[in-house]
Amino acid sequence: MLIAVDFDGTIVEHRYPKIGKEIPFAIQTLKQLIQDGHRLILWTIRHGESLQAAVDWCKERGVEFYAINRDYAEQEEAQGDRSPKVKCDMYIDDRNVGGLPDWGTIYDMITNNLTYETINPELASANSDKKSKKKKGWLF
Repeated sequence: MLIAVDFDGTIVEHRYPKIGKEIPFAIQTLKQLIQDGHRLILWTIRHGESLQAAVDWCKERGVEFYAINRDYAEQEEAQGDRSPKVKCDMYIDDRNVGGLPDWGTIYDMITNNLTYETINPELASANSDKKSKKKKGWLF
């Protein structure tokens, strides 16, 4: 899979423009995903020196990305009206609805092709209850 991974709040705690402490098991999981054959894209708001600091921080810990803030390494930097959103199979970001699962759960989901509802039956049950009570109309 091609997986885009955020940096601040996902790999490390939020301390931008500084680099926070590693979120437990983030680096270990990213290294295992690379070893498993997945291609990782660092997808972050960081740019310039703060981006290079994040790339270097990861590299020092054994995580080298397939690409950084783009779909593939050779792609030219985004210009004009091109969307900075990368095309990938999955995004790992702390801004997900429901927040960031722990890295063990993330690895399990990727490795076993699971959805969040599959690993969290309470969520599936809650969604099922909502669907049965749903009224006609948009957003209701």
